[in-house]
Amino acid sequence: MSVQADTARRRIEELLRTNEEQIIGRWAKIAKASSEELSELYRALLASLDEGKNDLADIRGLLADLSRSRARAGFAPSDTARAVFGLKEVVFELAESDADWAEAAGGLVWFSRLIDDLGLYTFETYTDAREKIILDQAEQLLELSTPVVKMWDGIVAVPLIGTLDSARTQVVMEKLLQTLVDTGAEHAIIDITGVPAVDTQVAQHLLKTVVAARLMGAECVISGIRPQIAHTIVTLGVEFGDIVTKASLADALAHTFRRAGIEVGRARQAHVSIRAENA
Repeated sequence: MSVQADTARRRIEELLRTNEEQIIGRWAKIAKASSEELSELYRALLASLDEGKNDLADIRGLLADLSRSRARAGFAPSDTARAVFGLKEVVFELAESDADWAEAAGGLVWFSRLIDDLGLYTFETYTDAREKIILDQAEQLLELSTPVVKMWDGIVAVPLIGTLDSARTQVVMEKLLQTLVDTGAEHAIIDITGVPAVDTQVAQHLLKTVVAARLMGAECVISGIRPQIAHTIVTLGVEFGDIVTKASLADALAHTFRRAGIEVGRARQAHVSIRAENA
């Protein structure tokens, strides 16, 4: 850096230190942010310039936190970036009114680049934070859309609704296996009544889930095999082997009751007979 450029930069730094309150107040109006929030950023900026360190780690950390909080609050990335760029506007106004304008003007180029870099950094951080929020929300939706329901002692069911892709199959498998471990269930029903279409990939996903459940010692039944789905499976040449399939959840549950040795129908008839005798 030339002596002239170094002198110009030092003049800008001096303006920043001697006009802190004025700059923060004006910056808060332009950025439409609180003075307390901007004061912390401003002081971190001054600290980074002390003795020519030019270490921006602290202010970058604060800007990253600001970007993440604004991303969660629903602000646009441009709003956060403009808030940072607002400081440049304030310093330009201050330099223009300075008695040593000619000396300060040269330092404005350096300061403009510095703020531009920080503004772009907030944009990048915002984008990363927003992508993470979207991924987290997608995972939460997968969890919510894939419940594992306890139907009876030793019997659980997974009612699937919507498209079944690789990511969702992984969630189904993990939740089903964990439920089998937690409940000790020996029978599982995978209901695809709400799955709009079954192709080769979906069929393979189902087979993998059934195999995984079997490895845990649970027998699986696939229900919701509608005529059009049965036709598609046959046309695709997908072999379900010895996996039991049923047209409806009720049929699958009745089959599972028989396999588990549960006599629900007889118990109900006996209960009716007892009530008739007592009457």
